[in-house]
Amino acid sequence: MEEDAGQSIPFKYPASDFLLTVGGMLFFLLDVVLDVWAVVTFYQQEAYVFMGLLMFLLLGSSALVQAFSWLWYHYDKDSTETRTESLVKSLHSLKILHVFQMGVYLRYAGLVRISICGFCCRKRYMEGNAVYLTHDLSLLRLIETFSESAPQLVLMITIIIQRGEVEPITILKALGSVSAIAVSVTMYHRSLRSFLPDKAKQGWGSSVVYFMWNLLLIGPRVAAVALFASVFPCFIAAHFLSSWMVLFFVAWQLKTNFMDSGGGEWLYRATVGLIWYFSWFSIVEGHTRERSTIYHTWIGVDIGMLCGLWVWQMMKNPPYSELPLDPYVIFVIMISLYIAGLCLKVTYYKFCHPKITKQGEVECHLELMSVSVGVPPNGEDVVDFRVMGHTEHPELSVRVNKRMRNLAGNFYS
Repeated sequence: MEEDAGQSIPFKYPASDFLLTVGGMLFFLLDVVLDVWAVVTFYQQEAYVFMGLLMFLLLGSSALVQAFSWLWYHYDKDSTETRTESLVKSLHSLKILHVFQMGVYLRYAGLVRISICGFCCRKRYMEGNAVYLTHDLSLLRLIETFSESAPQLVLMITIIIQRGEVEPITILKALGSVSAIAVSVTMYHRSLRSFLPDKAKQGWGSSVVYFMWNLLLIGPRVAAVALFASVFPCFIAAHFLSSWMVLFFVAWQLKTNFMDSGGGEWLYRATVGLIWYFSWFSIVEGHTRERSTIYHTWIGVDIGMLCGLWVWQMMKNPPYSELPLDPYVIFVIMISLYIAGLCLKVTYYKFCHPKITKQGEVECHLELMSVSVGVPPNGEDVVDFRVMGHTEHPELSVRVNKRMRNLAGNFYS
């Protein structure tokens, strides 16, 4: 009977998603090992400036991710938790774990435990709780991607160019790194799709297109910043801070309402400014197309300016080692790839983006997901399937991640 009821649960967590989660955790641990190895390598090479910059990026990103993780735990403190989280909270050490940068590992542990219990006990309704935890991890990975991975890739490409180590193997490594960034954005996109009423019809084909246009847009952006930093290292900080302040101001003007506290909301807006420095991110409903057009126009002009200044410097002061391509050719390639990414993005929205056949179809579905048991829609989201008409079982309630639900509303509005 329980198995039949589980069939109606709107959130599915198949074994493939569980394997992706475990794989993500393993890659997360591998990334930590590689970061430590990179710091040690810079120390052995006596490249203390690069080592300091890398440590600043690693520690700053980790602190930012842990801050969001802690705030979300604090907001959800009265909600249903996994046994691992309850144990930690009973020892009053959750905050200490985040101070020691262990909060994300706790989330992975909770997700793995509840997933294994769901698969072994065949309790399909537990899938909703697993998806809830996956949504938060997806958001945290997205924040880590643009606060650590993207800036770290800029630093690595800058070092490669300055040292004259532009070789096929280093180019392939850079392509692999930017592809990993695009994969993280794509997995976030897959999480958003769990809130679609016709999510079962959304296959991996559209995700491939989504991955490709993000790869073509993020790649030239990262490369342009790295090229500029390689010849004007003293000005890249000014460029980032001035751009970030403008983007942060725009996020503030849009009056976001994502976090449950004032301080958390300001932190979120500052983080949005950081993400926007590299990639587009929908944060409020309405006029998304207009804002996206303005954003991509501005970023495109900025890429042209950064690459143009790099070409000018290359012509004025040629490097001691030859580049694989002429600077003008590299400039044309950067602009062409970005334009190709924009064209592919338009193609995605025309042919692959979910079609809304009825006015407010997604909004109605999201509102349905907000039905709570004795709790207002803007409070903790615990869906009672008796209210939704899915089952008569009183025990079957599934948590709905209101943070991801709001972002889904922004993306599909």
